[in-house]
Amino acid sequence: MTLAACWTKFDSRFLELVIGIGLLLVGLFQALFPILGVTGPFPPIDTRDVDLRSTAQVPHLASGGTVLRGTHHAELAVGDPGLGDRVLLAAPEVLRAVLIIVILSVLLRMAATFRTGDVFVPANVRRLFAVSTAVLLLGVAAPAFDMLTTNALVSGTALEDAVEIGFTVRASTVLLAVLIAALAGAFGHGARLRADTEGLV
Repeated sequence: MTLAACWTKFDSRFLELVIGIGLLLVGLFQALFPILGVTGPFPPIDTRDVDLRSTAQVPHLASGGTVLRGTHHAELAVGDPGLGDRVLLAAPEVLRAVLIIVILSVLLRMAATFRTGDVFVPANVRRLFAVSTAVLLLGVAAPAFDMLTTNALVSGTALEDAVEIGFTVRASTVLLAVLIAALAGAFGHGARLRADTEGLV
């Protein structure tokens, strides 16, 4: 029995439902709520996890309304953040949410093709390359944006010398993006084989 025979329309609908719920949750909690925190109706994000330049004890280092609590890994807490601070604190999370929403939206459109049992279509090749690009941005651009906004938050304050400004690219994320791109190539090969087979009929 082939995988296509085992996969039913109910399975496709269930997969689409799961992805749709994921889209809703990410859109609400990682995008909409942080944005509403910036604009006022919701409590704003007022903390950011940061790394310190050394393991020296910094139990309560403050600069105005901004407080640093921790040792090597610390929490940067901004008391009564202004509009600029709220934007800087929320922006990286919103960026991650947008990229995840893009990934889930593309996967939702791919899942819709499972209902017809025809996944080797050129559109799915493009969709997989789009997912690969979004995953790569999630692993590289998002941490870089986090670094830039953290630098803007502490720049010119007494905390500037204590906070380590940098970012790390996870090899696992880059590898995942490469694997998805390879899968897109395999889908493209499958689509060409199907087209060649149909041409022989």
